[in-house]
Amino acid sequence: MTTLPLTFSTEVREARARGLPLVALESTIITHGMPWPQNVETARAVEDAVRGAGAVPATIAVLDGTVHIGLEAADLDRLGRAEGVMKLSRADLAVCVAQGRTGATTVAATMICAHLAGIAVFATGGIGGVHRGAETSFDISADLHELAKTPVTVVAAGAKAILDLPKTLEVLETLGVPVIAVGQDELPGFWSRASGLKAPVRMDHPQQIAAAHRMRAALGIAGGQLVANPIPAEAEIPREQILPVIETALDEAEARGIAAKAVTPFLLQRIFELTDGRSLTANTALVLNNARLAARIAAELV
Repeated sequence: MTTLPLTFSTEVREARARGLPLVALESTIITHGMPWPQNVETARAVEDAVRGAGAVPATIAVLDGTVHIGLEAADLDRLGRAEGVMKLSRADLAVCVAQGRTGATTVAATMICAHLAGIAVFATGGIGGVHRGAETSFDISADLHELAKTPVTVVAAGAKAILDLPKTLEVLETLGVPVIAVGQDELPGFWSRASGLKAPVRMDHPQQIAAAHRMRAALGIAGGQLVANPIPAEAEIPREQILPVIETALDEAEARGIAAKAVTPFLLQRIFELTDGRSLTANTALVLNNARLAARIAAELV
Protein backbone atom coordinates (compact mmCIF):
# COMPACT_ATOMS: atom_id res chain seq x y z
CA MET A 1 0.00 0.00 0.00
CA THR A 2 2.94 2.34 0.62
CA THR A 3 3.71 2.36 -3.11
CA LEU A 4 0.20 3.53 -4.01
CA PRO A 5 -0.71 7.23 -4.38
CA LEU A 6 -2.92 6.90 -1.32
CA THR A 7 -3.19 9.14 1.74
CA PHE A 8 -5.40 8.98 4.82
CA SER A 9 -6.97 11.81 6.76
CA THR A 10 -5.99 12.14 10.42
CA GLU A 11 -9.36 10.78 11.56
CA VAL A 12 -9.20 7.77 9.24
CA ARG A 13 -5.57 7.05 10.11
CA GLU A 14 -6.39 6.99 13.82
CA ALA A 15 -9.46 4.81 13.22
CA ARG A 16 -7.37 2.30 11.28
CA ALA A 17 -4.79 2.19 14.06
CA ARG A 18 -7.51 1.55 16.67
CA GLY A 19 -9.45 -0.96 14.56
CA LEU A 20 -12.60 1.17 14.46
CA PRO A 21 -15.35 0.62 11.85
CA LEU A 22 -15.02 2.72 8.70
CA VAL A 23 -17.60 3.73 6.10
CA ALA A 24 -16.56 4.99 2.65
CA LEU A 25 -18.44 7.94 1.13
CA GLU A 26 -18.33 9.15 -2.48
CA SER A 27 -17.47 12.71 -3.51
CA THR A 28 -19.51 13.37 -6.67
CA ILE A 29 -22.31 14.67 -4.44
CA ILE A 30 -19.87 17.47 -3.53
CA THR A 31 -18.73 18.37 -7.04
CA HIS A 32 -21.55 17.34 -9.35
CA GLY A 33 -24.63 17.11 -7.15
CA MET A 34 -25.19 20.43 -5.41
CA PRO A 35 -23.97 24.05 -5.49
CA TRP A 36 -21.66 25.62 -2.91
CA PRO A 37 -22.11 25.81 0.08
CA GLN A 38 -24.97 23.30 0.24
CA ASN A 39 -22.70 20.60 -1.18
CA VAL A 40 -20.18 20.84 1.65
CA GLU A 41 -22.87 21.25 4.30
CA THR A 42 -24.56 18.05 3.07
CA ALA A 43 -21.25 16.17 2.91
CA ARG A 44 -20.51 17.15 6.50
CA ALA A 45 -24.01 16.12 7.59
CA VAL A 46 -23.52 12.68 6.03
CA GLU A 47 -20.15 12.30 7.76
CA ASP A 48 -21.78 13.27 11.07
CA ALA A 49 -24.52 10.69 10.49
CA VAL A 50 -21.85 7.99 10.15
CA ARG A 51 -20.15 9.16 13.35
CA GLY A 52 -23.46 9.32 15.20
CA ALA A 53 -24.17 5.70 14.32
CA GLY A 54 -20.83 4.47 15.66
CA ALA A 55 -18.39 4.47 12.74
CA VAL A 56 -15.80 6.74 11.14
CA PRO A 57 -16.51 8.35 7.75
CA ALA A 58 -13.99 8.22 4.90
CA THR A 59 -15.00 10.54 2.08
CA ILE A 60 -12.97 9.55 -0.99
CA ALA A 61 -11.64 11.85 -3.71
CA VAL A 62 -8.55 12.37 -5.86
CA LEU A 63 -6.71 15.63 -5.18
CA ASP A 64 -3.76 16.55 -7.41
CA GLY A 65 -3.20 12.91 -8.37
CA THR A 66 -3.40 11.46 -4.85
CA VAL A 67 -6.29 9.29 -3.68
CA HIS A 68 -7.54 10.70 -0.39
CA ILE A 69 -9.25 8.28 1.97
CA GLY A 70 -11.02 10.76 4.19
CA LEU A 71 -10.89 14.51 3.63
CA GLU A 72 -9.55 17.09 6.06
CA ALA A 73 -11.88 20.06 6.59
CA ALA A 74 -9.79 22.31 4.33
CA ASP A 75 -9.70 19.67 1.58
CA LEU A 76 -13.48 19.27 1.70
CA ASP A 77 -13.95 23.03 1.40
CA ARG A 78 -11.47 23.15 -1.48
CA LEU A 79 -13.22 20.35 -3.33
CA GLY A 80 -16.60 21.97 -2.77
CA ARG A 81 -15.44 25.16 -4.51
CA ALA A 82 -13.31 23.52 -7.22
CA GLU A 83 -14.10 23.84 -10.92
CA GLY A 84 -13.32 21.43 -13.74
CA VAL A 85 -13.27 18.42 -11.41
CA MET A 86 -13.24 15.07 -13.22
CA LYS A 87 -16.12 12.70 -12.54
CA LEU A 88 -14.38 9.39 -11.91
CA SER A 89 -15.57 5.89 -12.63
CA ARG A 90 -13.45 2.79 -13.25
CA ALA A 91 -12.43 4.04 -16.72
CA ASP A 92 -11.19 7.44 -15.50
CA LEU A 93 -9.60 6.78 -12.11
CA ALA A 94 -6.09 5.76 -13.22
CA VAL A 95 -5.92 8.56 -15.80
CA CYS A 96 -6.81 11.17 -13.20
CA VAL A 97 -4.17 9.91 -10.78
CA ALA A 98 -1.49 9.52 -13.46
CA GLN A 99 -2.05 13.07 -14.73
CA GLY A 100 -2.03 14.60 -11.27
CA ARG A 101 -5.56 15.91 -11.64
CA THR A 102 -8.46 16.32 -9.22
CA GLY A 103 -11.51 14.11 -9.46
CA ALA A 104 -14.62 13.11 -7.54
CA THR A 105 -15.48 9.45 -7.23
CA THR A 106 -18.71 7.83 -8.38
CA VAL A 107 -19.96 4.53 -6.96
CA ALA A 108 -17.56 2.39 -9.01
CA ALA A 109 -14.45 4.47 -8.29
CA THR A 110 -15.33 4.79 -4.61
CA MET A 111 -15.63 1.01 -4.35
CA ILE A 112 -12.20 0.54 -5.94
CA CYS A 113 -10.54 3.04 -3.62
CA ALA A 114 -12.36 1.77 -0.54
CA HIS A 115 -11.17 -1.76 -1.25
CA LEU A 116 -7.59 -0.52 -1.70
CA ALA A 117 -7.86 1.09 1.72
CA GLY A 118 -9.36 -2.00 3.37
CA ILE A 119 -12.82 -0.48 3.84
CA ALA A 120 -15.64 -2.99 3.41
CA VAL A 121 -18.76 -0.80 3.58
CA PHE A 122 -19.79 2.17 1.45
CA ALA A 123 -22.85 4.43 1.80
CA THR A 124 -24.30 6.32 -1.14
CA GLY A 125 -27.66 7.65 -2.37
CA GLY A 126 -28.46 5.42 -5.33
CA ILE A 127 -26.40 3.35 -7.72
CA GLY A 128 -26.34 3.68 -11.49
CA GLY A 129 -27.89 0.98 -13.61
CA VAL A 130 -29.51 0.21 -16.93
CA HIS A 131 -30.83 3.35 -18.60
CA ARG A 132 -34.19 3.34 -20.33
CA GLY A 133 -33.73 2.53 -23.98
CA ALA A 134 -30.51 0.61 -23.25
CA GLU A 135 -31.59 -2.05 -25.77
CA THR A 136 -30.54 0.44 -28.46
CA SER A 137 -28.13 2.77 -26.63
CA PHE A 138 -26.32 0.10 -24.56
CA ASP A 139 -26.16 2.70 -21.78
CA ILE A 140 -25.41 0.64 -18.67
CA SER A 141 -23.59 2.03 -15.64
CA ALA A 142 -20.18 0.68 -14.68
CA ASP A 143 -21.53 0.50 -11.12
CA LEU A 144 -23.20 -2.83 -11.87
CA HIS A 145 -20.02 -4.51 -13.08
CA GLU A 146 -18.09 -3.03 -10.16
CA LEU A 147 -20.50 -4.65 -7.73
CA ALA A 148 -19.70 -7.96 -9.43
CA LYS A 149 -15.92 -7.43 -9.09
CA THR A 150 -15.10 -5.52 -5.92
CA PRO A 151 -15.87 -6.96 -2.44
CA VAL A 152 -17.56 -3.94 -0.89
CA THR A 153 -21.05 -3.85 0.61
CA VAL A 154 -22.85 -0.85 -0.89
CA VAL A 155 -25.74 0.69 1.01
CA ALA A 156 -28.09 2.66 -1.26
CA ALA A 157 -31.79 3.42 -1.60
CA GLY A 158 -31.81 1.19 -4.67
CA ALA A 159 -30.95 2.24 -8.21
CA LYS A 160 -31.87 5.77 -9.26
CA ALA A 161 -35.57 5.85 -10.18
CA ILE A 162 -34.87 7.46 -13.58
CA LEU A 163 -33.41 4.12 -14.71
CA ASP A 164 -35.01 0.96 -16.06
CA LEU A 165 -35.33 -0.83 -12.73
CA PRO A 166 -36.48 -4.26 -14.00
CA LYS A 167 -33.52 -4.42 -16.43
CA THR A 168 -31.15 -3.18 -13.73
CA LEU A 169 -32.32 -5.94 -11.40
CA GLU A 170 -31.95 -8.50 -14.19
CA VAL A 171 -28.36 -7.43 -14.94
CA LEU A 172 -27.44 -7.59 -11.25
CA GLU A 173 -28.84 -11.12 -11.11
CA THR A 174 -26.88 -12.11 -14.22
CA LEU A 175 -23.69 -10.69 -12.68
CA GLY A 176 -24.25 -12.61 -9.46
CA VAL A 177 -24.72 -9.56 -7.23
CA PRO A 178 -26.94 -10.14 -4.18
CA VAL A 179 -29.62 -7.45 -3.85
CA ILE A 180 -30.84 -7.20 -0.27
CA ALA A 181 -33.91 -5.15 0.65
CA VAL A 182 -33.89 -3.97 4.25
CA GLY A 183 -37.02 -4.53 6.29
CA GLN A 184 -39.40 -5.10 3.39
CA ASP A 185 -40.09 -7.59 0.61
CA GLU A 186 -40.28 -5.00 -2.17
CA LEU A 187 -37.26 -3.40 -3.79
CA PRO A 188 -37.07 0.29 -2.80
CA GLY A 189 -37.54 2.81 -5.62
CA PHE A 190 -35.05 5.49 -4.50
CA TRP A 191 -37.33 8.51 -3.84
CA SER A 192 -40.13 6.03 -3.07
CA ARG A 193 -40.21 3.06 -0.73
CA ALA A 194 -41.99 1.05 -3.44
CA SER A 195 -40.84 0.08 -6.93
CA GLY A 196 -43.38 -2.55 -7.92
CA LEU A 197 -40.59 -5.16 -7.95
CA LYS A 198 -40.05 -7.99 -5.49
CA ALA A 199 -36.63 -7.92 -3.87
CA PRO A 200 -34.48 -11.03 -4.41
CA VAL A 201 -33.52 -11.14 -0.71
CA ARG A 202 -34.85 -9.51 2.45
CA MET A 203 -32.82 -8.91 5.60
CA ASP A 204 -33.97 -7.00 8.68
CA HIS A 205 -30.80 -6.55 10.73
CA PRO A 206 -27.24 -5.25 10.14
CA GLN A 207 -25.89 -8.46 11.68
CA GLN A 208 -27.45 -10.50 8.86
CA ILE A 209 -25.96 -8.24 6.20
CA ALA A 210 -22.51 -8.38 7.81
CA ALA A 211 -22.71 -12.17 8.07
CA ALA A 212 -23.55 -12.44 4.36
CA HIS A 213 -20.57 -10.19 3.53
CA ARG A 214 -18.23 -12.43 5.55
CA MET A 215 -19.60 -15.64 4.07
CA ARG A 216 -19.23 -14.35 0.52
CA ALA A 217 -15.53 -13.76 1.22
CA ALA A 218 -15.14 -17.12 2.96
CA LEU A 219 -16.60 -18.91 -0.05
CA GLY A 220 -14.26 -17.08 -2.41
CA ILE A 221 -17.11 -15.43 -4.34
CA ALA A 222 -15.97 -12.28 -6.10
CA GLY A 223 -17.76 -8.97 -5.78
CA GLY A 224 -19.83 -7.17 -3.22
CA GLN A 225 -23.47 -6.90 -2.35
CA LEU A 226 -26.09 -4.21 -2.82
CA VAL A 227 -28.10 -3.28 0.25
CA ALA A 228 -31.32 -1.53 -0.82
CA ASN A 229 -32.38 0.58 2.15
CA PRO A 230 -35.82 2.23 1.81
CA ILE A 231 -36.05 5.99 2.22
CA PRO A 232 -37.68 6.94 5.57
CA ALA A 233 -41.46 6.98 5.19
CA GLU A 234 -41.79 10.61 6.24
CA ALA A 235 -39.38 11.73 3.50
CA GLU A 236 -40.53 9.67 0.54
CA ILE A 237 -42.25 10.88 -2.60
CA PRO A 238 -44.87 8.16 -3.24
CA ARG A 239 -44.39 6.17 -6.42
CA GLU A 240 -47.67 7.31 -7.94
CA GLN A 241 -46.52 10.93 -7.56
CA ILE A 242 -42.94 10.65 -8.77
CA LEU A 243 -43.49 8.38 -11.80
CA PRO A 244 -45.38 10.99 -13.88
CA VAL A 245 -42.66 13.53 -13.07
CA ILE A 246 -39.95 11.14 -14.24
CA GLU A 247 -41.85 10.43 -17.46
CA THR A 248 -42.20 14.16 -18.15
CA ALA A 249 -38.47 14.70 -17.63
CA LEU A 250 -37.63 11.73 -19.88
CA ASP A 251 -39.88 13.05 -22.64
CA GLU A 252 -38.22 16.47 -22.42
CA ALA A 253 -34.74 14.90 -22.61
CA GLU A 254 -35.70 12.98 -25.73
CA ALA A 255 -37.28 16.04 -27.35
CA ARG A 256 -34.11 18.05 -26.74
CA GLY A 257 -31.80 15.31 -28.01
CA ILE A 258 -30.01 14.96 -24.69
CA ALA A 259 -28.05 11.72 -24.56
CA ALA A 260 -25.12 9.81 -23.01
CA LYS A 261 -23.53 11.32 -19.88
CA ALA A 262 -25.69 14.45 -20.12
CA VAL A 263 -28.92 12.51 -19.50
CA THR A 264 -28.68 11.88 -15.75
CA PRO A 265 -27.74 15.46 -14.72
CA PHE A 266 -30.53 16.83 -16.93
CA LEU A 267 -33.14 14.46 -15.53
CA LEU A 268 -32.20 15.08 -11.91
CA GLN A 269 -32.31 18.84 -12.41
CA ARG A 270 -35.69 18.73 -14.17
CA ILE A 271 -37.15 16.45 -11.50
CA PHE A 272 -35.87 18.89 -8.87
CA GLU A 273 -37.63 21.72 -10.69
CA LEU A 274 -40.84 19.77 -11.32
CA THR A 275 -41.11 18.75 -7.65
CA ASP A 276 -40.28 22.25 -6.35
CA GLY A 277 -37.14 20.93 -4.70
CA ARG A 278 -38.84 18.02 -2.98
CA SER A 279 -36.65 15.48 -4.78
CA LEU A 280 -33.49 17.03 -3.31
CA THR A 281 -34.95 17.03 0.19
CA ALA A 282 -35.82 13.35 -0.22
CA ASN A 283 -32.38 12.64 -1.63
CA THR A 284 -30.69 14.19 1.39
CA ALA A 285 -32.88 12.19 3.78
CA LEU A 286 -32.15 8.88 2.09
CA VAL A 287 -28.39 9.50 2.00
CA LEU A 288 -28.36 10.21 5.74
CA ASN A 289 -30.46 7.10 6.35
CA ASN A 290 -28.04 5.00 4.30
CA ALA A 291 -25.04 6.44 6.15
CA ARG A 292 -26.50 5.38 9.49
CA LEU A 293 -27.23 1.83 8.30
CA ALA A 294 -23.77 1.50 6.71
CA ALA A 295 -22.19 2.50 10.03
CA ARG A 296 -24.10 -0.22 11.85
CA ILE A 297 -23.06 -2.83 9.26
CA ALA A 298 -19.41 -1.70 9.51
CA ALA A 299 -19.57 -2.01 13.29
CA GLU A 300 -20.84 -5.59 12.95
CA LEU A 301 -17.95 -6.44 10.60
CA VAL A 302 -15.43 -5.13 13.14
